[in-house]
Amino acid sequence: MTKYKVNHITKYTYPTSITESMNHVMLFPFEDNFQEVRKHELVISNHPVVETFTDYFGNKVGVFSISKSIVELLIQSRLEVSVLPSLPPADTTPAETQWTELQTIKHQFPFIDFLWQDKFETQSELKETLDALIDKTATPFANAQKMSEFVYTHFEYKKGITDVETKVNDIWTMKAGVCQDFAHILLAMLRINGIPARYVSGYICPKNNEMRGEGATHAWVEAYIPFDGWIGIDPTNNCLTSDRHIRLAIGRNFSDCTPVKGTYKGNSGHTLEVAVHIESEFTKNSSPSEPVFSYQIKQPEIKDN
Repeated sequence: MTKYKVNHITKYTYPTSITESMNHVMLFPFEDNFQEVRKHELVISNHPVVETFTDYFGNKVGVFSISKSIVELLIQSRLEVSVLPSLPPADTTPAETQWTELQTIKHQFPFIDFLWQDKFETQSELKETLDALIDKTATPFANAQKMSEFVYTHFEYKKGITDVETKVNDIWTMKAGVCQDFAHILLAMLRINGIPARYVSGYICPKNNEMRGEGATHAWVEAYIPFDGWIGIDPTNNCLTSDRHIRLAIGRNFSDCTPVKGTYKGNSGHTLEVAVHIESEFTKNSSPSEPVFSYQIKQPEIKDN
């Protein structure tokens, strides 16, 4: 079991005072057999009361509002968590039996939610690629690994060319992006082949700087493997998830797992900065990371943060 301390800072800066800020945060890590939350606190500007609820997908969600005028909103999530390495699936059931099982459960809850997909312009091109790649005589898990390897090999990890609203069509066309884009492409590939898949938001923890996205917010996929359950696959690094991955939320895509979002009244632009610092036995003397992203946003007067 590996212990981590995470300091996740989200900062909004407004050019003039804003009011009626209402916010929705998904910064509460999962607790299960593989992940134990030892301590967690949210420190927020003006110390609002944070009400929590459990959403449709089982995520813990916090909501809060600030009615007074502010020019800055700072949200700090301080976490201490222990993570156990997850085991790869046994994958011993014959492939034909597993594919038949996927056909049986595809209209059942919750799998139907994780087979949902938008239509997009280049979908037929993606299907042609998958037809040449997929081998139904192999198990769903073996094919899921093959799809992850395809994304890792054929897509360039490149920051700054996509954002949280970039569509699968554009990611496929560019063949480039960051972790959330790699996750969205793998989700589409798995679902087209009838394998339920869900988006996971969280962190990937630093060790030897050998993995993309270390020490930052991260995204990957969990594929449902018949008779074995949900298995974490990280296409950004072409690996199964391990005790280096901390899970925050699951959903159909990024929009179901957005760490922080909200609305306010005020000026039509603001600056958003996010920084994550992760400390473990491997990184005792590490310094806080640079902001994960920092950019100007211009939107309507009442808008998403």
